[in-house]
Amino acid sequence: MMTLDTVHRYLAEAVELGVREYYFTGGEPLMNREIFEILRATLEVGPATVLTNGLLLDRKRCARLKSLDDGSEYSLDIRISLDGWGPPDHDRIRGAGTFSRAVQGAKNLWEAGLNPVLTVTELAEGVVSAPGRQRFLESMRAMGLTKPRLKVLSLFRLGAEERRGRPYLPNERLTASDRIDPETLQCGSGRMVTSQGVFVCPILIEHEEARMGDSLTEALRSYPLSHPACLTCHTTGVTCRT
Repeated sequence: MMTLDTVHRYLAEAVELGVREYYFTGGEPLMNREIFEILRATLEVGPATVLTNGLLLDRKRCARLKSLDDGSEYSLDIRISLDGWGPPDHDRIRGAGTFSRAVQGAKNLWEAGLNPVLTVTELAEGVVSAPGRQRFLESMRAMGLTKPRLKVLSLFRLGAEERRGRPYLPNERLTASDRIDPETLQCGSGRMVTSQGVFVCPILIEHEEARMGDSLTEALRSYPLSHPACLTCHTTGVTCRT
């Protein structure tokens, strides 16, 4: 896991480079014993977003997160990941009882005064359609989130998804004929900092060829869009922004 000292070092470099916003993902960032100190340091220099499975969002942690948000001129956003409409889909992927715990985490945030973003993947059948999105928003209101915030995430055929569905096909690659504006891709404006170095994006942190160096400055160079996941980013407009 990233230590507070390591984060301080990267934050100092990020400020010099003009970084405007920061995202924390994992694994599970709330398992980091220093996460509240890390977030406090980050919120001194810019807005921060935490991507979590929601399982550790008890009332005490939610109150601490609210206190961090109140004490900064920058915003703190919390996103909770869901993998379906309810327990049958979500628990099949993340374990028994995890859907209800994630929903309770969202409720705890709401009660503490933070409005979470629920992120759901396209595994939730029909969620990408207008009726499907409306249905999910209504389910969020039924949870007690009266001002629901929803983000639908594209499906990357990597890791466990290769086994659940299918891997990328040989022809699923960007080609020279694809017209690409780098600024529309995650890697056009961001990098993924880890305890193992800096990677081109959060999707490829398990691929050594995507490691770009030990510092953000080293990672400013371009990256060949040769991985099939790059095609998903290009065709679906993947972004971390809400």
